[in-house]
Amino acid sequence: MTPTPSGPATGPRKRGRPARTNASDGPGARDRILAAARNEFAERGYDKTSIRGIAKTAEVDPALVHHYFGTKEQVFEAAIELILAPAMGTPDAVHGSREGAGERMARYMFGFWENPVSRLPMLAVMRSALTNDAAAAVLRGMIERRLLLRMAGELDVPNPEFRAQLAAGHLMGIAMLRYVIRMEPMASAEIDDIVAMVGPTLQRYLTES
Repeated sequence: MTPTPSGPATGPRKRGRPARTNASDGPGARDRILAAARNEFAERGYDKTSIRGIAKTAEVDPALVHHYFGTKEQVFEAAIELILAPAMGTPDAVHGSREGAGERMARYMFGFWENPVSRLPMLAVMRSALTNDAAAAVLRGMIERRLLLRMAGELDVPNPEFRAQLAAGHLMGIAMLRYVIRMEPMASAEIDDIVAMVGPTLQRYLTES
């Protein structure tokens, strides 16, 4: 005679919302949500990314995304910080003598554009900023905090913030042609050649009285 199992009955798992566990809503959930948001925004852009989609990728309830980050715009800001902060760091372009400031700024900006790891998410951020006001505001705020205000604080010249913005605008225009539109011969030019030509112009923006 076959003995009757003494443990709890087992059977196929029912479909539906997964049970709450430490894996789904514990301390690691925030990091998973942030990583999922980074990937979703990089692959889909701002407009096509949703809180529900981020939650699905992170395997959490959408309410948990709101709990940790609030609105979609706030999630985007946190994800962009995750994407750009390692590449931007504390820029060498900010520090040093006035001599060579233009070249340092150019090499700093092109440094994370030329890095394959940061280029793809940066392209997604740029495209999102071109089509969505909220995304543009987040990117603008990060550029101002991480680069322009720091650099302006180092420039002992009239209108330092305006000068730093002029230099950044020049570089962003080149980045648009080279990395987004991929216009030749800009797209395939050697980066050292670009820096050599752009550096003196940026130097004039930043330091010439």
